Amino acid sequence: MSKVDQAVECFCGGAACSQAIAAIYGPEFGLPREQAMKLASGFAGGMRLGETCGAVTGAFMVLGLKFAGPHCDQRDGRGDVYAALADFVARFQQRNRTVVCKHLLGCDISTAEGAQKATREGLFRTICPNLVKDAAEILEEMLQPPAPGAAVLLDKERRAD
Repeated sequence: MSKVDQAVECFCGGAACSQAIAAIYGPEFGLPREQAMKLASGFAGGMRLGETCGAVTGAFMVLGLKFAGPHCDQRDGRGDVYAALADFVARFQQRNRTVVCKHLLGCDISTAEGAQKATREGLFRTICPNLVKDAAEILEEMLQPPAPGAAVLLDKERRAD
């Protein structure tokens, strides 16, 4: 089973969207599944505020694990992470127009009315699995090693500009 399918299955099995992404992809980068579940537990539902989608924040955690270098405790050491996050957001927005949970769901789950609407209309079962799938598919693309010669080609394109 692919990691994309595993993430969706993890979510549909009861994990939060943020947990499903972090738990499936984190171990590859040294974050044990149990720790990933704990770390990501408060990020679902846009951090319970209806803000940035939990599948997105889970992916941000994984991208930090992948792209942060040994000097990420310094501002200059986070450039690769920030570039990866911007790339991820652009790709996710291309698929879903936004990364904001309340806009993705069409209701603000940080309010009692919004949470009731999301539950009543089954939004967590109908919309969220697709968001987890999108986040996982984008991660799959971004985590692949570059094709041989890709760095040389990119460098030539930069010099031509």
